[in-house]
Amino acid sequence: MSKVTAREIQKELVFIGTILLLGAALAIPAYAGPSCGPRKEIVADLGQQFREAPIALGLSSDGTVVEVLTTENGSTWTIMVSRPDGVSCLVAAGESWQELKRKGRELGT
Repeated sequence: MSKVTAREIQKELVFIGTILLLGAALAIPAYAGPSCGPRKEIVADLGQQFREAPIALGLSSDGTVVEVLTTENGSTWTIMVSRPDGVSCLVAAGESWQELKRKGRELGT
């Protein structure tokens, strides 16, 4: 049996707390599917129901992937997190997604 470190427990509690807080603050009433499940199924459901597709993603230090999905014109958007164990959860959704232009110099210029 392997030992679980305090750091591992802390990471998991922060992850769970973030999911719960965002889920409570930003309810997802329009999406009729489950709020957690296999990524492939959730992405397919959002594509069929809202015509949303992934447009951006980021990787956290614990291996969690955060993705933004939107419609082509940005009329709806969804934020989803996917854990390393393969479970994906919807944490926020809304309307009127807008891409912002970066101001100032880009890195490397």
